[in-house]
Amino acid sequence: MTNATNRMLVFTGSYADTTGSGLYVYQFDEEKEQLTLLHEYGGLKNPTFLNVDLQNNRLYAITEGVSESGAKTGDAAAYDIDPVSGALTMLNRGQTVDSTTCHIARDKDSKHIIVTSYHGGMVGLVGLTEDGQIGERLDSKQHDGKGTHPERQDRPHPHSSTFSPDGRFVYVQDLGLDVIVQYAIDNDKLVRIGETVLHPGAGPRHMTFHPNAPYTFVINEVDSTVTVFKHDAQSGSLTAVQTISTLPPEGFDGENTCAEITVSRDGRFVYGSNRGHDSIVVYSFDEAAGTLAVLQIVSVEGRHPRHFALTPSGNHLLAANKDSNNITVFRVNRDTGAIAYTGSSAALSMPVCVLPCYY
Repeated sequence: MTNATNRMLVFTGSYADTTGSGLYVYQFDEEKEQLTLLHEYGGLKNPTFLNVDLQNNRLYAITEGVSESGAKTGDAAAYDIDPVSGALTMLNRGQTVDSTTCHIARDKDSKHIIVTSYHGGMVGLVGLTEDGQIGERLDSKQHDGKGTHPERQDRPHPHSSTFSPDGRFVYVQDLGLDVIVQYAIDNDKLVRIGETVLHPGAGPRHMTFHPNAPYTFVINEVDSTVTVFKHDAQSGSLTAVQTISTLPPEGFDGENTCAEITVSRDGRFVYGSNRGHDSIVVYSFDEAAGTLAVLQIVSVEGRHPRHFALTPSGNHLLAANKDSNNITVFRVNRDTGAIAYTGSSAALSMPVCVLPCYY
């Protein structure tokens, strides 16, 4: 896809109270490298993470709710996307799990969403109706145990759920346990298949799959590393190949935690974000060896890059910097993988998730 026949919309979720805007829709001009705000929406508390269903023109957002007893719950809201204007119209919202959530994923058939609860130590499976609304709560799985870090890993902290490329398995990165739990969905239930144990104190947070080779990449929040796994598509098993730092080789004295990871659409480059060092690390990927090598570590021109995304064309990277209240725009050299700040940014309150899509 190119800009010649498509317009790029950027859907953004943020920390927000119900009285302020939390969801934003931007248009991104690839030639001018500028973000223009089209729409903003309030009414949701902390709609931090999003999922876009391009085929059916729908957007799903996590948000916080309150139970009858007054306890915080995880909710999800479904929106219709107007493909012409980019405007959002809420379809409905519903409760997902009995705790706040930090991540949302959707199966490829748009029959289910999976939400991940960092604070509740659980994952939840929720049905989607035929018209894309949030349906009934189907199942939830509570994780148990603790890791080695006394503060960050005192109990389970699942941080994200990622479907395998064929959609047969779901991998839940549990930061608190240093494990990746593998599930399958069977008869509207989450069935635990097994788990992959990482090195102690890693704190796995997010995962991304290589587009055409049997590898997956996991960014570890607690110890600022990325682990490369060989992926067996048949069994779904993961075998560690390499773990590499996200920080400069000369070291970094300040506190740092990692957040997002993604891979270029040709699979040659992998990108990860550092919060504290406030940078994007760029790796080259050697498919034959299954290993990464650091190419570049670049300032995000902001603070606390909670999330970032490559545009569908692969020509730009958009970084959502929560603590500096901005989205910064980087140019990507698709031949070398290198990124460079364009000088362009958009100001908004505490962005957490940024999803660029062609419309």
